[in-house]
Amino acid sequence: MKIQGQLDVLLVTPPSRLQVYQELSNEFAAIEPPVWSGLIAHFLRERGYAVSMLDAEALNFTPEQTAQAVAHADPKLIVYVIYGQQPSASTQCMPAGRKVATRVAELTDRPSLAMGTHPSALAERTLREEPFTYVCRGEGPYTVLGLLEHLDGKKRLDEVVGLAYRDPSSGEIKLNNWGDKIKDLDAELPTQAWDMLDMSRYRSHNWQTLDNLSNRQPYASIQTSLGCPYKCSFCCINAPFGGAGIRYWNPETIVKQIDHVVNKYGVKIIKIPDEMFVLNKNHVLKICDLLIERDYGLNIWAYARIDTVQDQFLAKLRQAGFQWLGIGIESASNFVRDGVTKGKFRTDDVIRTVRKIEDHGINVSSNFIFGLPDDDFSSMQQTFDLAVQLNTAWANFYAAVAYPGSQLYGMAQQTGWMLPDDPGGPGWIGYSQHAYETLPLPTHKVSAIDVLDFRDKAFHTYFESPDYLSMMGQRFGADAVAHLQRMTAYKLRRRHHDEPGYYEALLAQRK
Repeated sequence: MKIQGQLDVLLVTPPSRLQVYQELSNEFAAIEPPVWSGLIAHFLRERGYAVSMLDAEALNFTPEQTAQAVAHADPKLIVYVIYGQQPSASTQCMPAGRKVATRVAELTDRPSLAMGTHPSALAERTLREEPFTYVCRGEGPYTVLGLLEHLDGKKRLDEVVGLAYRDPSSGEIKLNNWGDKIKDLDAELPTQAWDMLDMSRYRSHNWQTLDNLSNRQPYASIQTSLGCPYKCSFCCINAPFGGAGIRYWNPETIVKQIDHVVNKYGVKIIKIPDEMFVLNKNHVLKICDLLIERDYGLNIWAYARIDTVQDQFLAKLRQAGFQWLGIGIESASNFVRDGVTKGKFRTDDVIRTVRKIEDHGINVSSNFIFGLPDDDFSSMQQTFDLAVQLNTAWANFYAAVAYPGSQLYGMAQQTGWMLPDDPGGPGWIGYSQHAYETLPLPTHKVSAIDVLDFRDKAFHTYFESPDYLSMMGQRFGADAVAHLQRMTAYKLRRRHHDEPGYYEALLAQRK
């Protein structure tokens, strides 16, 4: 910690990686810079507060080591920033946050605030069930600022926008108004506090550097927009923003950050974690033009949709250094996609768009979800067959999960489907895709465990396919193939296999 004297606020990233990814966390998973912590740290420092960040993920700390470091820092306010490496990954990080905060409360009486997608979606419940003094509802910067002003005696608790808290007199839970969204991102959140991080500790996803696996570090994650204008029912990305919508940083502001991490830290590998980057023509093309002028030789990946990829984007994206696009295909069934409000594109559009992206020299990371509400075994097989037909350089296979903050969460509750956080269930870690305790949704026709087993089998069938490995050898070389074979040699442990009857017992308990 570089701060001397009293620390006003410590922004903590709890250590979730091992529990979330099991042994895949050691070599294959990314270690990403904490974007929201960095933005808020800069925001507060510009307003005169002494701030530091503790990224337990990057430091490879245990919960106990994290708690000891928090207590040693002794800040006026501890902020647990509960986000993950993908837009829907906040919930699975809650157990680590709980474990650290519980231990910290035994070591110090300093107040704490939980913020992130999950706490924002379930603010009252988080305050009631978890060991945090306060919970943030909304995007966070002005809630943290207002709470610091309260601790300094300058503001009442009921004046802090976006705060959930217990009334000091009655103990009753109070939920303050969210407050306005930040309108001028360039002025108020212009950059992350990069100097508070050891940038050498961050590494890319394994697939992003398959052409040079010894060169996964340093790595940066830079947001160019907030929110999403779409309303896919399985997604919770807009929980901290109060609904659908999107705001942008100016391209010049974004590229200024890229200039900084390239020139100061030697970063060449970048993730743009926006829920939807390839969308706004002026935004995308201006960023591309600025990066083409600089010719940094970057390796960037970002998200797109089948129905947002335009021909005019692709050549410039590749020239600017975008080597990967993550594409949400979700299902090969038009009926299943329509059921979760996933665009109006059809399977022919999927194939045509993926091939068009690849023809421009950009690799595709295709995303598929098994177990959406209208899925049956036939439609899930149809989705997997499409994945095999596309044979993209990377594919993410997910089991459908009703994340808190998504429309699917409320639908699952109304339908009576078992959720991980139901009594007797595995709790929040059950929302992880790769955890031992993963418990996805059932569909109207397929059990939750059958969905998960289908997903796990699909993963290994795809990545162990001779056709896929041959293609990858030609594209990325023998080292990439050997790496993929090491990855698939590891089989995720699942509780329902280690404990036969476990899932059946959960269902029986609900009756």
